Amino acid sequence: MPLKLPIYLDYNATTPIDPRVLEAMMPCLTGDFGNAASKSHAFGWKAEAAVETAREQVAGLLGAAPREIVWTSGATESNNLAIRGAAEMYHQKGRHVITCLTEHRAVLDPCRHLEAGGWRVTFLGVDAFGRLDARQIDDAITDETVLVSIMAANNEIGTIHPVAEIGAVCKARGVLFHCDATQAVGKIPLDVEAMGIDLLSASAHKIYGPKGVGCLYVRRRGPRVRLTCQMHGGGHERGLRSGTLNVPGIVGFGAAAEMGRGEMTGDAERLAALRDRLHAGITDRLEDVPLNGHPTERLPNTLNLSFAYVEGEALMMKLRNLAVSSGSACTSESRDPSHVLTALNVPERLANSSLRFSLGRPTTAEEIDFALDEIERGVTELRELSPLYELARQANDPPGPEGP
Repeated sequence: MPLKLPIYLDYNATTPIDPRVLEAMMPCLTGDFGNAASKSHAFGWKAEAAVETAREQVAGLLGAAPREIVWTSGATESNNLAIRGAAEMYHQKGRHVITCLTEHRAVLDPCRHLEAGGWRVTFLGVDAFGRLDARQIDDAITDETVLVSIMAANNEIGTIHPVAEIGAVCKARGVLFHCDATQAVGKIPLDVEAMGIDLLSASAHKIYGPKGVGCLYVRRRGPRVRLTCQMHGGGHERGLRSGTLNVPGIVGFGAAAEMGRGEMTGDAERLAALRDRLHAGITDRLEDVPLNGHPTERLPNTLNLSFAYVEGEALMMKLRNLAVSSGSACTSESRDPSHVLTALNVPERLANSSLRFSLGRPTTAEEIDFALDEIERGVTELRELSPLYELARQANDPPGPEGP
């Protein structure tokens, strides 16, 4: 059977809806169209029951209690509700927040918003692999620290932070810990209790669910976390997030979470093998292709490489049969080097030559092998046009004793 082109290798940007998720959603898009807030008739009761089932399914994936799940429109809204909501609720304790330079813009921008309002924000650096040490958190916490916001896994390079260690530090110091787990949910095991997480953001479309729906886990005990709502009008979701619930999306999120819980281990093992097959194939065929991110503490589906002497945007144009990314899909229009790679001290020339390959449930070995041929061809053609690459080859291939 011929391959369907182009081949999609950008699953960190979004995933297709799993057919089983769509099947679960369909009744809510047709006959069972009730508003979950309508408490006076069967249509509303049925919608509410479907929402609560999904709440149980998502909670089960995170090791949370169902009542700790608050529905949102996606992880960006969840991050804003967590960061701004906690800051406004606990501002009397202090006005200091800790985050990391490699966070997603959906965390960095709310933190900079707080900073513009007079808050002090500590942006921690990372090591050469993009990883934080929990001791950095401990050293940065002060008596005025209200919140620590650190992602579970990076969307561009896949590096996984020591979340449980960070959670333990925050618990010991009496500081709330928010974790943007958008890229980690469904790919690696997460347990909010075992990891000491107080607030966690997630999005359905990263785990084969629909776009436009996400959640925020909000701890109810040990400690009970309170937030100032950021959307007023109606008092939905226990007053934390007003607005008519997206019942079909929520049901899809629940179904995707249920599948992720059962299939995570198998998916991770298969995708890690395919990712390593892609990485080994590229480095066997091409020289000067350094890895960005941690070699082992990394998402099983993510590979970020720099192709020296090649401009990343030009390479993507060459790879028209592959759907890949030069960074975060949310900032893909920016011409500046990736802020993540900059934080890793990757030289600008290599940062601008980087591509992210992210694999997903539908990815096959045949697609990986096709991608290898495409990448080898594209990089080779561009390097043949590069005077810098020609100079490098000459420097590495000096003339023999008899001259050239």
